[in-house]
Amino acid sequence: MLSSVSLAAAVEGRIEKRPKRPNILFLMADQFRGDCLGADGNRAIITPNLDRLAAEGAQFRSAYSSTPSCTPARAGILNGLSPWHHGMLGYDQVAERYPRELPRMIRDAGYYTQGIGKMHFHPQRNTHGYHKTILDEEGRVESPGFQSDYRRWFKLEAPDMDPDATGIGWNDHRARPYVLPEWLHPTRWTGDEAVKFIEQYQGDLPFLLKVSFARPHSPYDPPQRWWDRYEGVELPGAVVGDWAERHAQRCKPHKSDLWQGDLSPKKVRGARRGYYGNVSFVDEQIGRILAALEKRGWLENTFIIFFADHGDMLGDHYLWRKTYALEPSARIPMLIRWPKGMLDARRGRVIHAPVELRDVLPTLLEAAGAEYDPEWFDGRSMLQLIRGNRQGWRPWIDLEHATCYDKTNVWTALTDGRIKYIYHAYDGREQLFDLENDPGETRDLAPLDEYKTLLETWRGRMIEHLSERGEPFVVDGKLGIRRKKMLHSPKYPSH
Repeated sequence: MLSSVSLAAAVEGRIEKRPKRPNILFLMADQFRGDCLGADGNRAIITPNLDRLAAEGAQFRSAYSSTPSCTPARAGILNGLSPWHHGMLGYDQVAERYPRELPRMIRDAGYYTQGIGKMHFHPQRNTHGYHKTILDEEGRVESPGFQSDYRRWFKLEAPDMDPDATGIGWNDHRARPYVLPEWLHPTRWTGDEAVKFIEQYQGDLPFLLKVSFARPHSPYDPPQRWWDRYEGVELPGAVVGDWAERHAQRCKPHKSDLWQGDLSPKKVRGARRGYYGNVSFVDEQIGRILAALEKRGWLENTFIIFFADHGDMLGDHYLWRKTYALEPSARIPMLIRWPKGMLDARRGRVIHAPVELRDVLPTLLEAAGAEYDPEWFDGRSMLQLIRGNRQGWRPWIDLEHATCYDKTNVWTALTDGRIKYIYHAYDGREQLFDLENDPGETRDLAPLDEYKTLLETWRGRMIEHLSERGEPFVVDGKLGIRRKKMLHSPKYPSH
């Protein structure tokens, strides 16, 4: 029975009856580095709302994107599988349908499902089971006649303005403040649409709301006030390893969408200033979304997860963008906040077990109370780790990316969050990093005699991991050289 205070609040509409199963708020951001959180130890970044989720939930410090570029990462989120098993080994179109997909499975478990923001599906209006999607697909037009909901809204609200007036490209290292009124920015639009959904939802079913921000991915174009907040702030500079000179030469001397090159400290700082501003603007919208849940009395009946599809090099090791095995590209934030009474677990925990995007689907299925066979997926529910049970959890996670940007950029890797082994398949080069003592990956241990045994151990694990694939991944029991681009495994859906 409600107390007299609670009853009065309910009559006034400040508290609403909660459904028996939790709502699910599925937050993600594009190209968001794992170290760009205050909760991760970054003293320069301003992320109070994400830090709140970490303090009131759990933070996974060794979270990764197995294939760190947009579309293969999103495939793993959709289907809970590893790259070889869902079929995308590099950047290409997400398959039109997989046997099991996150929005379809949650919908079939009795939820209303809606996606807002960047989906990056193919065709672009493919919902994969969401009841509704409201799209911001940046400037991409990949389906005939496609116009995103954001671009359509922008044209109605500001018919005499250009949404791309800031003049920065989608893979640009340059940064500058957004030149249009802040309320027209796609990050603000995505936040507005999410808040509107929460304020207006009257359905009888619990909901899964996916809110997918297209930033901090370039263009690095925060509103002027967030650009100004980082003026004079000491930002982390680019980290350069003792092995990184091979990437110092600019790949596109006269263009700004380069993927490698030694740029001046001023240019690196400019990129990071814009990127940090984008991160903080995304964080601010997440704060508005949390406030909307609190206003309806739903915060303690909503399971919240936040993560990214991959990171951003931002000039570390003279590299830019993504698709690399290195921490700035492959390590992502992963935060989970659960409703009161859902789990018997301490809040504010930092968990070091290796997790990956394939774990999102099983985690949300368990949160929704859905019945499923764990053998369907390569991923596991992260709620097991939150409960403090690491029994049977994977000892390491596999990473890889097919050829991208340059013929030599094709690799496979393994990490347990403490050690990372990288095999560069174009020429057989190996790298080995001690992430505990060298989180910036500045010292390559692979050439050093004293680490020969450790290198052999991790090489053996890689051979074992790739053995199901056969040639050219493993040839006569050894790691094979691969110089032919291979975007798909035989598991990629043919329809």
